Amino acid sequence: MTITNALAGVAVDNLATALPWYEQMFGRSADARPMADVAEWKFSTGGWVHVFTDADRAGASSVTLIVDDLAAHVAALEPLGITPVSKRIGDYVKTAIYRDPDGNQLIFTQPLKNTY
Repeated sequence: MTITNALAGVAVDNLATALPWYEQMFGRSADARPMADVAEWKFSTGGWVHVFTDADRAGASSVTLIVDDLAAHVAALEPLGITPVSKRIGDYVKTAIYRDPDGNQLIFTQPLKNTY
């Protein structure tokens, strides 16, 4: 078996309520709406984020997304009123952690130079 891609799922209580936040976070409308209660964003180098209605699991998801310029990403979101709940710098990456309106965790991370 060969895995060729990944789809990260984020459970929300109400997609209609969550959708504007995710559109701001990703800077665009969903790339696909395969069902009424699902929205998906595709990334240019592979992978998808799949946001879907599931009231029982809403708020328990965590997704890590890799960016090439974390500072620029954080700065672009600040005027929209979206700020990280924490920032961290480790030995290999720096991160900004966000929470959506349901409490799901979105972690944006940038590898530090010469670490991978």
